[in-house]
Amino acid sequence: MATTSKIEWTEQTWNPIVGCTKLSAGCKHCYAETLARRLQAMGTPGYENGFALTLLPGRLEEPLRRKKPTVYFVNSMSDLFHEKVPDVYIEQIVDVMARTPRHSYQLLTKRAARMARFFKNRPVPENVWLGVSVENRRHGVPRIDHLRGIAARIRFLSVEPLLEDVGPLNLRDIHWVIVGGESGPKARPMAPAWAEAVRVQCKKQKVAFFFKQWGGWGADGKRRAKAKNGRLLNGRTWDEMPATLHSWG
Repeated sequence: MATTSKIEWTEQTWNPIVGCTKLSAGCKHCYAETLARRLQAMGTPGYENGFALTLLPGRLEEPLRRKKPTVYFVNSMSDLFHEKVPDVYIEQIVDVMARTPRHSYQLLTKRAARMARFFKNRPVPENVWLGVSVENRRHGVPRIDHLRGIAARIRFLSVEPLLEDVGPLNLRDIHWVIVGGESGPKARPMAPAWAEAVRVQCKKQKVAFFFKQWGGWGADGKRRAKAKNGRLLNGRTWDEMPATLHSWG
């Protein structure tokens, strides 16, 4: 079901798929896995299989029923381009997005190569933002080139959890970058210099920058609750957004 999101950079989540499998370093402490297990224990519909990949076609038409223009994060509890999701099902999801131009949809994946293959001979609807996760140099940075080659109106990077200095980034044809530290009981710390290095590169390359959170470790290197660590980087919040198809907020 679609639900109001606590994620700072979106409004609603829409999960016509739930469940996933770990792929890279950013998956180690997956929040979606933990949440899925909890929802399964609570008997929440859709989570009968826990975090096993599950298609939920009954949820496909949810955005069609919502009249208010909304920013949707698609599959916050899965990965749309997981290898076990059939192309035909992805096509059904994209069709719903194309039929609801009043909404904007944010698709984020760690499976960038498959996303590029999928859209090679298929158009990306104007209201769909495509993004990839960039948690480190080895797994994350190579995804950017796959994303850059897709003809999407808005391309974005989720540099979260930021696990190391990702080094120089080529942000050509990238419109938005989100940075955040890891949260949860086993969170890995994020050094302020890593986040600042990404922000500086965004400024130089004229890319919108959004600092989401410190997560479980503060800028001072101390462990505390995520809410207490806050969202300040260099003493201020950074909430820049790319141009949207409808007014934000």
